[in-house]
This record gives sequence, structure tokens and C-alpha cells, in this order.
Amino acid sequence: MAHHDVRTQPRRKRDGSTREAILDIALELFNTQGYDKTSLREIAERLGVTKAALYYHFARKEDILLELHLRLHSLGHDMLERLGTIDNAQHSPDAWLELLDFFIDQVVANQDLFLLHQRNHNAFEELERTEHHDADHDDLQQQLQRFLATPTIPLAQRVRMACSLGAVMGALMGANHVFGDVPATQIADLVRTITHDLLHPNTPQPSLKP
Repeated sequence: MAHHDVRTQPRRKRDGSTREAILDIALELFNTQGYDKTSLREIAERLGVTKAALYYHFARKEDILLELHLRLHSLGHDMLERLGTIDNAQHSPDAWLELLDFFIDQVVANQDLFLLHQRNHNAFEELERTEHHDADHDDLQQQLQRFLATPTIPLAQRVRMACSLGAVMGALMGANHVFGDVPATQIADLVRTITHDLLHPNTPQPSLKP
């Protein structure tokens, strides 16, 4: 994916708050020039506030990184909330496909957050040493693992579910590195077809477009 000069990009505010504007600008800078090479002063200058005003919201750069990480984790929580609505009578391929379809939409809509993790791996390794992050990450993983371990779901179906989730994560989360300038929406369409094939192996599907 081609890099763009962050100074030419419009500033985005999710709810009009200074805190969210700080996070949005930090996300752009961390992605384009790296977490280690971005200073709090630079973030404040881009936002047009004093460094003291930035400190009011975030005392350390690590706190900004954690908040951005939690934005991504909130997507996982949204998925798990939907997972909780699938009762035993709905452990069907179609119910799982609907869940994956929601997840695919969220990944495409939040590519910058996934790119942040890919481009700042060392910074996130350091973040993983904090107790808050570890507990949050483990909670997400464990809930998903418990669902896939549900004994009332046939084993072959659970394996297909796990493989389909891996296909989504592997293809979309690393799309920038693996597939270059191919639009994420195009990759997403292919992933939807492939996950359908995994969960409905005996249903004919149209040929994948190159």
C-alpha cells in the first residue's frame, strides 16, 4: 500500500473530543513514521494544542498506544457479544458465517488499527508485559476457545469454524504486507467466498475471481 504524507491527510474526530483527536493523529503518525520515532510534542503540534494539554489526557506515549490497542480489542468484544447470542440451537455454519461476516466488515473498516500492530511489533511486545493488557487479551482468547470447544457442536464443524476464523485473520490482517495494493474490499470478498467453502464444503460456489 502506498504511503501518503500524513500532513496532507484530513484530521478525523470520532466524537469531537480532544482525547479522540489525539488518538486519531497518533495512529496516523505511528503508522507512517513509527511509534519509536513519534514524540508527544509532535502529536501536540499536529493537533494544535500545547504539550501540557496533551498531558491532561495522556501522561505517557505508552498510554496512547494502550488506548489504540484497546480500540482494536473493542472489536473483539463486539464479536464476542454476538457470539454470546448464538445458542445451542444455532450452532450452524450459517450462524458462524454471519458472525465472520460481521468480523470481516470490522477488519476492513479498521485497517489502520491492524496496520498499527503490524508496523510497531516491538512496541506491542513491550506493552504485552503490562498486567492490564495480558488480562484483557487472555479473556478474549479464552472466551473464543471455550466456544470452539463446545461439545454439542460436531467436531468436524468446530474444526471448520476454527479454520475459517484463521482464514479471515491470516488473509485480512496481513493484507498490506502480503497482497500489496489490492483493495481490502476485494480481499474481503474472496475471504467471504473461501469461508463459505470451508463451512459448506458440498455446496457449489462461483469460481473465485483473480
